[in-house]
Amino acid sequence: MEFSELGIIEPILRALKEEKYVEPTSIQEKAIPLIINRSDVLGSAQTGTGKTAAFAIPILQHLFLARKKSKGARKIKSLVITPTRELAIQIGESFTTYGKYTWIKNTVVFGGVTQGRQTDALRRGADILVATPGRLLDLMEQGFIKLKDVEYFVLDEADRMLDMGFIHDIRKIITKLPAKRQSLFFSATMPDNIVELSRKILTNPKKVDVSPISSAAETVRHFLYYTNKPSKKDLLLHILKDQKIDQVLLFSRTKYGADRIASNLKKQKIKTAAIHGDKAQNQRQKALSRFKAGEVRVLVATDIAARGIDIEKLKYVINYDIPNVAETYVHRIGRSGRAGEEGNAISLCEPEENVYIKDIEKLIKQKIEVVKDNPFPQTDKPRSSVENKEWEKEKQRKKQEFFAAKKKKQNTPESSKGYRKKRKN
Repeated sequence: MEFSELGIIEPILRALKEEKYVEPTSIQEKAIPLIINRSDVLGSAQTGTGKTAAFAIPILQHLFLARKKSKGARKIKSLVITPTRELAIQIGESFTTYGKYTWIKNTVVFGGVTQGRQTDALRRGADILVATPGRLLDLMEQGFIKLKDVEYFVLDEADRMLDMGFIHDIRKIITKLPAKRQSLFFSATMPDNIVELSRKILTNPKKVDVSPISSAAETVRHFLYYTNKPSKKDLLLHILKDQKIDQVLLFSRTKYGADRIASNLKKQKIKTAAIHGDKAQNQRQKALSRFKAGEVRVLVATDIAARGIDIEKLKYVINYDIPNVAETYVHRIGRSGRAGEEGNAISLCEPEENVYIKDIEKLIKQKIEVVKDNPFPQTDKPRSSVENKEWEKEKQRKKQEFFAAKKKKQNTPESSKGYRKKRKN
């Protein structure tokens, strides 16, 4: 099947043709006709399956056809909420690309930067707003954004949004939306809390289920170093002695870990930058630009911050921490070996992560090559099942304490906007 068979209008088809889009992905083939027919959609799809185009193309089509009949001032007719700045920027760029010949305007708002340029763009008017939850609510409270005219609402990466603690923000935003609207809900996983949220957003939705990406590109070679946790930083330096490894995207499980890894590498005179959710947007964009330009050898990223990163001809991805979800491994290494180029995925595995390797090998249906020439071999034993349960309980307890303390702090008078304004005056 080709895009021309999905009922897409000529101006959008022309833009797609220029981008060399011919055959739709599975989710695009399933979702686009449903959205064009104005059904609510509940989509289960990972990043990298082409879901941005799946919702952007029909929304652009609806807005273009409606705008031809009405030439009034631009109002926000479509709202897309997504968890990270990088994804928001990427989605905005996709709307611009696909809507090149439609006259439809979009703008993007996100935190971590001053709001001046964003509010200026809002004053000029936009048909589509792509936003992260926090900045959206902030600008709504200031009166820059009103959602009363929204006809098309998209909640993207819903499970990530809940993982990042945005559930209360999402609920607030939903109360401000018109009851009569078309809603599209996308999530990589569908646990009970996601299903419950979808019921509050969608009306008689059509379900679109795209199986998770389970195979890596054939051009990617996989290498595995079994080591101990304290030895990882030394093993990484050993690997980076190979000057052929001139550009590396390295994944850390946590923001703190990303900063620590970057700091260690900088001490060894290796040009390194880190991107994660605590970095200001201009810092993240600068680090990514320098990496793409070859000014930075190692870019350390967390999974969420790395969403939206697309680097041509990237040959090396290093998993400093092995992901506990096998599909995440496939997404990480999928940033190398693109368009027929050669790619290399190198994983550093400590004892507690051994079980994750088995899950990954089962998913990709191949054994990962273990590197024998390893000066820092794994000698420690993983925790027993009893020890592991206790460790998980303790980790969960600390996590609950952290969020309880954070919630308590947010509910104090000092945290309120009016109190801060009073203090400032």
